[in-house]
Amino acid sequence: MKKGKGMRFVGDSRISADKTSTVPKDYSEYPGRTEAFWPNFLLKEWLVGSVFLVGFLCATIAAPAPLEGVADPTTAGYIPLPDWYFLFLYELLKYDFASGPYILFGILILPGLAFGALLLAPFLDNGPGRRPPNRPIAVGMMLLALASVFWLTYESASKVDWKEKAEANKPIPPSDLVIDTDDPGYAVYENSCIGCHGDSLEGGAAGPSLIGIEETPEEISKIAVEGIGDMPPGMFTGTDEELEQLVEFIMSVNEEAAE
Repeated sequence: MKKGKGMRFVGDSRISADKTSTVPKDYSEYPGRTEAFWPNFLLKEWLVGSVFLVGFLCATIAAPAPLEGVADPTTAGYIPLPDWYFLFLYELLKYDFASGPYILFGILILPGLAFGALLLAPFLDNGPGRRPPNRPIAVGMMLLALASVFWLTYESASKVDWKEKAEANKPIPPSDLVIDTDDPGYAVYENSCIGCHGDSLEGGAAGPSLIGIEETPEEISKIAVEGIGDMPPGMFTGTDEELEQLVEFIMSVNEEAAE
């Protein structure tokens, strides 16, 4: 048999005669799509993402976020805030059209329409070109979304003194002091003060630390009976002798801490 046009010789019928080319296809016939996804386009995406990641890491090192203490559900006066990437939604709920009787509009309808529009943007503007002027609908929606998120985040963050908030709710370091639990004043402290000021006078969410205070024994006695600030009067209900033991115990712990 002669070799004719279109004739092929295959040694094994299980092996395909057509070889898959490893050379990227020529996309010059498709305007706007002139490069292969792998590795050309994907490599550019990785490079841009790496630049932004390094920039973000440098920003966190230069200005670290202030940390607060461990969350305490028993603190009624604490106002929690969402993480920074949800601050724009938190700010949105402060407007009249998205709060109160219109709260469902703020938490469901408006965010749903916004994210739904972003999902539909590629289908509403599916032109072949990738340049921004060639895709006005998708680019316009994206710019509007970015501007809204940035503005709402800035408005929410600018109204909070983050350093002051972190200082007021800073983590309580563990105390190295050894508390003498056999001291008569500790029994009085345990009955009246331990719930707010902690086992080792280190303080808690409901009361400040009693270590390193500058009050005199007379002032401590007055505060224990009459209260101060968020501490209401009547927290201590013991006798005068027990009050004296409590004050002596607190002063002895502070003297030990000063050493």
